[in-house]
This record gives sequence, C-alpha cells and structure tokens, in this order.
Amino acid sequence: MDKIKDTRSFMRVTHRYLGYFLAGIMAVYAVSGVLLVYRDTDFLKKEKKYDKVIEKNLDEKALGKELKIKNLEVQKTEGTVLKFKQGTYDQATGQAKYSKKELPFVLDKMTKLHKSQSKDTLSPLNTFFGISLFFFVISSFWMFNPKTKAFKRGMIFTIAGLVVSIILLLV
Repeated sequence: MDKIKDTRSFMRVTHRYLGYFLAGIMAVYAVSGVLLVYRDTDFLKKEKKYDKVIEKNLDEKALGKELKIKNLEVQKTEGTVLKFKQGTYDQATGQAKYSKKELPFVLDKMTKLHKSQSKDTLSPLNTFFGISLFFFVISSFWMFNPKTKAFKRGMIFTIAGLVVSIILLLV
C-alpha cells in the first residue's frame, strides 16, 4: 500500500482506491440514471401481460394503486367490469387482466437503486455511495498542486460546472 505522509497523499491514495472499489457501482448508477431519464418513454421496455385476482369492489384510484399503474383512468364500465387503457377489472370477482410495459428484470432492479428510500435494504449502499461521491468532489482538489496551471484551470471548470448546475436547477 502507498505511504500516507500528509493530507495530500491521504486524499490521493484514498481517492484512487475508493475509485477502483466503486467503479462497478458507478457503472450501474450511470446506466440506471440514463434509463431513468427515459422512464416516461417505452425505451427498452417490453409489454408484460398480467391476469390476477385482487381485492373486490375497488374504485378507480384504489385500482390504480393496487395495479401500480399511474394515472389509471376508467374509460368504460360494462356491468361490474371496468375497462381502462391497459386492460379490465371485474369488481364482482376481483379479476384483473391488464398489460404493462416494463424494463427487463436486471435493468428494472438497477433503476430501483435511484428510487431507494431509507426503509429499503439498498439505503445503506446509496448513503455510502453518496458520501463517497462527495469525498471524490472534495479530494479532487488535492490531485494537483494549487500553484500549477492544471489546478487553476480545474478551478475555472469547477466554477463553470457549479454555475451551469445552478442555472439548470432554476430553469
């Protein structure tokens, strides 16, 4: 292992090995992040058909929640059968037949990384990853000597990135 003599060497060594350790996680987050940008489209999604019995006599809102279909809208009612864009639901029997477009299993699991909440099993990984990324931000300022041209240019790019991010947040 490399010798740590001062803050600069500590930051450089830790940055390097933590970067290697997190390379796989970063690849997964990168791919899933791009997929989430296009979650409102059918990009890479396949249609999956469902036929299951759920609770009886659900109203439109409860049905959407139960089937995990956002903005479910009943278009027509024939007796006890509610017809909606994705399928049908019989209020008397609880029989729901519908289809949904979903990402393949592995890609779906990857995108769930971004949607994790504190109660989820992935939350410690997300917290560790976020703290590690923040460490990368801070430790990157120890990669070059502050007197060098590369460091001064780096500071200009840092300020530009910060300004662009703030502008995009406010737009």
